[in-house]
Amino acid sequence: MMNVQANKVLDAKGLSCPMPIVRAKKAMDELKSGQILEIHATDQGTKNDLKAWVKSVGHELIADTEENGILKFWIKKA
Repeated sequence: MMNVQANKVLDAKGLSCPMPIVRAKKAMDELKSGQILEIHATDQGTKNDLKAWVKSVGHELIADTEENGILKFWIKKA
């Protein structure tokens, strides 16, 4: 299990794409550069969408795990 200290946690469980990404963008806007957003999602499509979004905006995906059907991502704001 990753031990990353997040500045903010976004619960996007039960939301289908593109909602987790929309919520992630909003949450990232509230963070300062270098801070970390932890996202919890259940939609498998979120994995690819999130990775593509992070790449396109220049943030850094530090880690991602999946446990008991819950996807967790840690993104560092650019």
